[in-house]
Amino acid sequence: MLIVLSPAKTLDYATAPGTDFFTTADFIDESAALIETLRKLSPAEVGTLMHISDPLAQLNATRYHSWKSIATPANAKQAVLAFNGDVYEGLDALSLMPEQLGFLQQHVRILSGLYGALRPLDLMQPYRLEMGTRLATSKGKDLYAYWGDRVTDALNAQLASQGANTLVNLASEEYFKVVRPARLLVPIITPVFQDWKDGKYKIISFYAKRARGLMTRYAAQQQITEADGLRDFNLGGYAYDASASDATHWMFRRRSGD
Repeated sequence: MLIVLSPAKTLDYATAPGTDFFTTADFIDESAALIETLRKLSPAEVGTLMHISDPLAQLNATRYHSWKSIATPANAKQAVLAFNGDVYEGLDALSLMPEQLGFLQQHVRILSGLYGALRPLDLMQPYRLEMGTRLATSKGKDLYAYWGDRVTDALNAQLASQGANTLVNLASEEYFKVVRPARLLVPIITPVFQDWKDGKYKIISFYAKRARGLMTRYAAQQQITEADGLRDFNLGGYAYDASASDATHWMFRRRSGD
């Protein structure tokens, strides 16, 4: 089993990582090429491209100019410990044991607009570049064209190396669009998290994002290598609902937010 996650917009480079172990991103040359394209943009152009405020545009333009082709613990942090959004609050990787972090490194990949696909302990420098950004390059009009088959091929290589028979999609629609299902060597299972509200079950974005992180944490804690083991997921009050699920979409429901 291999799990894919989305990154987060919020980053934490102030908290110590809690581990000295790190790896280097596989697509660092491709990332460097994107950075060179981004460095040509003014802060105002960054803001227009990404639909962000002037202060955020200035911050990220500065980040592009500060980015180095060689990441070290002095200028970077392990990806799963640097991301700090809803998914990563649920995952809470900082509190995991070393063997559980090792599980994440083997069984999780984080999709990224800048880095393509990251192992959890790959060093990552601060950035913002959402996968849906229409950044034109020599390869096409947006980042989906830029990454092409690279991300899917990298996932296939990892799936083959561990003899995995399932890809578990815990990423958002925006990020999972960089994966080409027809090219994948294995079937895809997409867990869906719903909460009871106003008389029916519905997806509530904040809770659903956090639940993706909780499920990844559960897999690491239980050392689950086969997707079927995720049906027993029960963190945050969720439970698998077989009657609402099918072969590719597994429904997890709860009656109230935690």
